[in-house]
Amino acid sequence: MNDLPLAVLIAALLVCMLVSGFFSGSETGLMTLNRYRLRHRAQQGERGARMAQDLLRRPDRLIGLILLLNNVAQALIPMLLMAITLRATGDAETAIIVATAATALLIFVFSESMPKTLGALHPERIAIPAAYLYWPLLRVLGWFIDIVNIVGNRVLRMFGVTPEDAAQHSLSVEELRTVVAEAGAMIPQRHQKMLLSILDLEHSTVEDIMVPRQDIVGLDLSEPWALVRAQIIESEHTQLPVYHGSVDDLLGIVHLRRLMRLAAEDQLDQQTLQQFVREPYFVPEGTPLNQQLLNFQSQRQRMGFVVDEYGDIRGLVTLDDILEEVIGEFTSGNGQRAINVHAESGGSYRVGGSVTLRSLNRSLGWTLPLDGPKTVNGLVMERLEQIPQPGRQLEIDGYLFEITEMQANAIKNARITPCGGPSVSPIAA
Repeated sequence: MNDLPLAVLIAALLVCMLVSGFFSGSETGLMTLNRYRLRHRAQQGERGARMAQDLLRRPDRLIGLILLLNNVAQALIPMLLMAITLRATGDAETAIIVATAATALLIFVFSESMPKTLGALHPERIAIPAAYLYWPLLRVLGWFIDIVNIVGNRVLRMFGVTPEDAAQHSLSVEELRTVVAEAGAMIPQRHQKMLLSILDLEHSTVEDIMVPRQDIVGLDLSEPWALVRAQIIESEHTQLPVYHGSVDDLLGIVHLRRLMRLAAEDQLDQQTLQQFVREPYFVPEGTPLNQQLLNFQSQRQRMGFVVDEYGDIRGLVTLDDILEEVIGEFTSGNGQRAINVHAESGGSYRVGGSVTLRSLNRSLGWTLPLDGPKTVNGLVMERLEQIPQPGRQLEIDGYLFEITEMQANAIKNARITPCGGPSVSPIAA
């Protein structure tokens, strides 16, 4: 090295620093790549993305290769600096001090800090081109890296760590929620809300969205046939429950489209109707919405009757109800679960007693409590602990409830006004 010109030594030093910076930056870029975006680009046929994806399947081999190459480059830097400073000063002690200080500074700034920051900020710009170099090098030097990794992995196993551990670290639901919520511009806001709604399905049950028993619309065969026939012709639903007297005597479900032609041609009677009735599908109360969505798919059903532990029907849930939890309301409000909410002056809303608290929170942005009763009627009854009279007022968690109409010991309509901080204070009528 003493025979080489000073210009050659300086050029070699610059090359080693650049090479070391490339290895450091590409390592950070490859490790911080967005794996989902990388997979998408690989599926689109991008060669560099496929190479990077292949390299990242065994990160221990990739890191071993990069460290090997980087250590070689960084080992040459102090040697070259020593030769340059010795040539410039002629004093060995001064050369050692200067070379040591310069090595630490140059490696820290130009071979570690700057390239790793660049790799973290722009991983795809660095990692994808680097994959073209690392992929063939790993094929050539892979045997040596494997030997080094075998020794290293055996040492790690002594401390209870194995390379297979990385594959077992899956994201929890809450961690996945954080990923989606912080995706920012990478996911459109509408799609982001849909993804978060899907994750929320496991925290809700069929009771949260079901049509209460008393609000179920169906065909009662105990009524005169003329009324049943008129209901079939005028109904806005595509399928209806069929029962005799009450929902407790449920016969099944009928698709109205199959009956419309017969009804229009006056060929439909009660006996013919019963031939089109199919077996009802029952859903246990407490079933999470994500599970019920899968159940609807596997059972090829669109409507189910929610039953309690005694087998009594408590309500009705449909596939459309669950889908609306994900994408929002997409019907015209003519379904079984039409929300009875009407805005009034002064910021108040006239609400049906059977309206669910969850639907109010979603449609109006309210924060009514959801850890107890599911409907307006249930919430007011629980807080009052008695049957109220029309005109009774009650403040619950910052919302003023005024009972405006009762029906059969249940609240038919109430007026709700947001009024401030959370509290619960019955107010005499």
